[in-house]
Amino acid sequence: MPRFIEQTSYTPENVPLRESLFMVGNGHFGIRGSDEERRHARFRGTLINGFFEKSQIHYGEWAFGYAQHHETILNAFDAASIELTVNDKPLNFSSGLTQYRRRLNFDSGTLTREIQWSCPATPSSSEVSVEVKSLRMASFVRPTIALVRYEVRPNAKCEIRIDSLLDASIRNRPAKEGDPRVGTHIGPNPIVWETLLADEGNLRIAGTTRNSNLGIAAVVKHRVTLTRGASNAVELRPGFIPPSEFRSESIAHDEELMYRIGASCGEGDILLIEKFIAVVNGPGAKLQQLLNQAEEDALAALKDGADTLLAAQSEYLRTFWAGADIRIEGDAKMEEALRFNMFHLLESAGQDGATSLAAKGLSGEGYEGHYFWDTEIYALPFFIHTMPKIARTLVQFRINLLDKARQRAQELSLPGALFPWRTIDGEETSAYFPAGTAQFHIDADIAYGLLQYAYACGDVDIFLEGGAELLFETARLWMGLGFFNDRKEGKFCIPCVTGPDEYTALVDNNAYTNFMAQLNLQEAHRAALELKKSHPQEFQALAAKIGLNTAEVESWRKAADAMYIPSDKETGIIPQDDQWMDRPAMDLQHIPRERFPLLLHYHPLMIYRHRVLKQPDTVLAMILRHDSFSLAEKMRNFRYYEPLTTGDSSLSHCIQSVMAAESGEIEKAYAYFVKTARMDLDNLHGNSQDGVHIAAMAGSWISVVYGFAGMRSTKERISFTPHLPAAWKQLAFTILWRGSRIAAEFRHSITKYTLIEGNHVELEHEGKLYHLTRQTPIEIDERPRPRAWIFDLDGVITNTAVLHTRAWEQLAIELDLPFPPDTGDRVRGISRMAALKIVLGAHASEYDEKKLNELAERKNRIYKELIGQLSAQDILPGISDLLDSLRADGIPLVLASASQNAPEILERLGLRDRFYALVNPLEVRMPKPDPEIFLRAAELAECRIQDCIALEDAQAGIDAIRGAGMFSVGIGPSLKGCDIRFNDTSMLSREAIEAAFVSRVRTS
Repeated sequence: MPRFIEQTSYTPENVPLRESLFMVGNGHFGIRGSDEERRHARFRGTLINGFFEKSQIHYGEWAFGYAQHHETILNAFDAASIELTVNDKPLNFSSGLTQYRRRLNFDSGTLTREIQWSCPATPSSSEVSVEVKSLRMASFVRPTIALVRYEVRPNAKCEIRIDSLLDASIRNRPAKEGDPRVGTHIGPNPIVWETLLADEGNLRIAGTTRNSNLGIAAVVKHRVTLTRGASNAVELRPGFIPPSEFRSESIAHDEELMYRIGASCGEGDILLIEKFIAVVNGPGAKLQQLLNQAEEDALAALKDGADTLLAAQSEYLRTFWAGADIRIEGDAKMEEALRFNMFHLLESAGQDGATSLAAKGLSGEGYEGHYFWDTEIYALPFFIHTMPKIARTLVQFRINLLDKARQRAQELSLPGALFPWRTIDGEETSAYFPAGTAQFHIDADIAYGLLQYAYACGDVDIFLEGGAELLFETARLWMGLGFFNDRKEGKFCIPCVTGPDEYTALVDNNAYTNFMAQLNLQEAHRAALELKKSHPQEFQALAAKIGLNTAEVESWRKAADAMYIPSDKETGIIPQDDQWMDRPAMDLQHIPRERFPLLLHYHPLMIYRHRVLKQPDTVLAMILRHDSFSLAEKMRNFRYYEPLTTGDSSLSHCIQSVMAAESGEIEKAYAYFVKTARMDLDNLHGNSQDGVHIAAMAGSWISVVYGFAGMRSTKERISFTPHLPAAWKQLAFTILWRGSRIAAEFRHSITKYTLIEGNHVELEHEGKLYHLTRQTPIEIDERPRPRAWIFDLDGVITNTAVLHTRAWEQLAIELDLPFPPDTGDRVRGISRMAALKIVLGAHASEYDEKKLNELAERKNRIYKELIGQLSAQDILPGISDLLDSLRADGIPLVLASASQNAPEILERLGLRDRFYALVNPLEVRMPKPDPEIFLRAAELAECRIQDCIALEDAQAGIDAIRGAGMFSVGIGPSLKGCDIRFNDTSMLSREAIEAAFVSRVRTS
């Protein structure tokens, strides 16, 4: 599929959105995608990465340590505008427009436009139709250079005038009432222009900001040619006497500079103007040097010419797409969205170590051009695995701001370094500390990004170039922020923080923060030991510089080992924080859609007092620290938090997509993927006119690579566990890993890995290790096959339910409690403690935990006395033959029973040797219908979930099997949701089960 987006009609109401979508940029600056003619633009201009103005924050009530300044990226000028007049009639889309087509081409890195316009007749001239073609480009190869070409071709004799503009009167948009995400907090004239010069076709501006003391210079040079039919072109060379075909003048009017070209043209003539634009910024004290540099760069671009610039741009993008492209066979719309998003990421990322990646990129003024944690957690993975040089500069940006982060930590009476929640130059600019400064997790996020880059790219030098210092200083912050809490068994606790979910603020022990801080501390400890061993001189120098000693390094390990993580025994979930379970859930189902996002319609305290999420929090931690959680824990937490998540944040959808895919809910994962992938193209949040959503764009890549391809990485290796949407015939991309490039192709029937750069990669696929070399591509059959069988015990292998019932009944008699006839059915298939509470009924509250455990143990002793009477005769009909048949074919059998007596029962039945493994119920946290026990069984069988067949006789068990994503065999007449069901074990048929398994695979 071609790599471009296209607009085929002009609709005024969509102009602001299109200006964001059709932006051209190169990481240094971005030019809004406005039409060249100013009357058709809404928010035109140029945003320079890191070029900002600051102003004092005025608080109604001030407190010590509050952020002091706003910082706002400046819409500095407009150099792309061109005005066309034909026979004294200005080009106007409101009438006479017969064709309109614009294309943002991701292969050439250009925005092109083709229109046909009929200029109306005048008393002195006939109607003229003109074809107008334009091209715009921001050079990736020459970061200070932009190119604009504007070509006019009339079909009859006419007078044409072209005004090329450099407009310094552009201003940022005023703040939008009721939406803190939009608008500026700076004065009306933030730049003092010291140079505004239009001279012989050269346009020059230079100025400094009033408060941030930054300088900006822009120079525009022109090449104008007129081609008469098929004859040679005549060039108008600024500074020389113009040929008789041309009329030209340079005009300076206040802050608007103009180069005006006029010519008499006829049918077939082509009047072409090319603008070579140089944009240079830096310290305001060096303004003249900036202007000189812009002059040199513009002149060099002019001399080399447009064709040279365009050829270099295409070559750069050819290399980029060779490593970044994603191909989806069977879903062209999503393929288009991914390519659009990746191109915008490339256009927006700073590449000099002095700038980063703003939340809205360089496409709009939303969020004032600030850098957030979005860069490290959402965007950095894309660059790590496609453009590692850019990834390194983004990491280096944070290292370069370490001194300011130290200063900020001191302001908060903390050790180490505290990076700002939102910033441009390293100063904290968030005026609302509960959802700003309190998000201390930014330190761990930045450390995490550094580690991910270093491990995936094999770049150990980054630690010697400030990376280790960053790790150590961020680790110090946690030691000052947290403490060993005697009230929580000496665990290391971190109070009064805000996690990624901004609808829950100022809580104790936010799970995400604690998990990420733990990793930060662990890795700082490890890095200190490794650096001391491998580079002792460098380590000693750094330790001396920051006052680091052995005792402090060891304290990091102790804190990490003792890190407190919230836990809820009843639900088995990880609460988002210590107070989470004590808040009421917000009734999201009855809130009208027009009252979302909640932050624009409810006071923060109304939101904070409820269980409601702006974006996933704990679930995100489970993705980032994926190897610290079982699949059962991930599923359980995802399914718990999903209905509480509003998705008000554009960062939300990709995380839910990844976890839904890992949980086997592929349709749901795809639905979330669509939201993040088409966020801007379809303006799903209704605010893309303020700039695109960079984190969502990166999130679409994350959804595909981490979600549907199931990529994960550790310090040692990279792994994949694919989960393709049903409609996708193939997913293909390349990924960089430690200098090697792997081509991955995923189909429903086969996965193929090819090493196209490098010599050897150790790669894990669905839990199995493979050695990939240039000579030996790997092909893996993905078709599900019944490779492992999982059995419940009671009602499947033998009928122990009657023994359980007799044991519970005897306990009830001993306690002088009633035992209704249906009690046996009610306690069936649930945990021992849950069953005990049913037996005790209203009397359960009379017993403390110790006494409850004693009663449960008493019941177990009674039960064990009863099972001592079991023998092979108690095996249910048909089971022995089935087990023997499976064992003869070498198929692993696993018992998934919640009974701690299962090993003894199997011994009594003479079946212990039939089973490959038994799940230890003490290692299973939650009972059925939670799928944990079956997922654990699959791990013991060393088998994929989709290759497992599980047999159950209870509805809770069937629900657990379905929750795990396995093929379910129900035994009992009333079971629902089974893939195949038999009334009793005597009717079990291996052939029928396997045939149904194959049929389900074909259907899916």
